[in-house]
Amino acid sequence: MFVALLRLDLRLPDASSLKDKRSVVKGLVADLRRLNCSVAEVDHQDLRQRATLAVATVAEEGFHARKVLLSAEREVERNPAIELLSRQVTIYGPEDD
Repeated sequence: MFVALLRLDLRLPDASSLKDKRSVVKGLVADLRRLNCSVAEVDHQDLRQRATLAVATVAEEGFHARKVLLSAEREVERNPAIELLSRQVTIYGPEDD
């Protein structure tokens, strides 16, 4: 079993209020959840143009876990309202016991 985590640091340059930000983040979270992963906003909740999302997935093989995270990253990059500032991938597998 592999657990894969993706941390996405985002900038939302067009968000002029927290309401604008929430609208964009809520739509992105819904899109990412369609990829069979869990998503949560984990930082910068009070900043209108910044967001940090955590994406998590569990798979039998490390390859499949990485594939889900790559799909999630591509989904973020496709959104014109979002600038991806950084990403961090962490994978835990059987050898991590």
